[in-house]
Amino acid sequence: MSTFLLVHGGWHQGAAWQRVVPLLEAAGHRVFAPSLTGFGDKAHLLGPEIGLDTHADDVAGLIREHGLTDVILVGHSYAGLVISSAANQVPDRIGHLVYLDAMVPRDGENAIDVLPVTATLVEGALRSESGWRVPPMPERPEPFGLFGVTDPADQAWLRTLLSDQPVRTLQERVRLDNPAVDAIPRTHIHCVGAVPEGIKRRPVPPVQQNGSPAQVWDLPTGHDCMVTMPVELSELLLKLA
Repeated sequence: MSTFLLVHGGWHQGAAWQRVVPLLEAAGHRVFAPSLTGFGDKAHLLGPEIGLDTHADDVAGLIREHGLTDVILVGHSYAGLVISSAANQVPDRIGHLVYLDAMVPRDGENAIDVLPVTATLVEGALRSESGWRVPPMPERPEPFGLFGVTDPADQAWLRTLLSDQPVRTLQERVRLDNPAVDAIPRTHIHCVGAVPEGIKRRPVPPVQQNGSPAQVWDLPTGHDCMVTMPVELSELLLKLA
């Protein structure tokens, strides 16, 4: 039995994984899919003080609280930053890092460094009435849809899961100063369906930090693959178990 910890991306919540969790559990594995502070069942905690460090502490704290080891830690989109900083706190408890169509940072970088188009979202939030709320990305015509989801029923369901993102999550910088993180194997899963203009993925170096060859898998779908291709995504994740 392996332990999967699935971390949702920006604007989403833990329920976004509800089509994937039962598939991993049916294969005999333990699965956690929490909502980060400010989202889902923790929406009442949303505020301008919530940042990337808050979310990294959420993940590392859950791992410590449950005494988890050899965790397959999966981060979708923005959560690539989250799992990186969380792994920096508890590298001895992480068995594998999975960057699922995710931001892949270097030490000291924030979301704007990894994905420059994010600067527009930050500027908009700072100029807004609240001064800190970043609303979800708008729905676009096909083939882009809502976070890559184009089916009308799935879009309607996804909208119920989305909420504003605190701007601090995009401003705070990732901490990757623990050398032990370099030893953790990584897998990158890229959603290679339609990609909106301005979204440019960093190339994955051919060799991982631990010296092993890079492992990159593709899914022919939009960004929210846990909604559009849960079976195929689960099959890839189970290869790591």
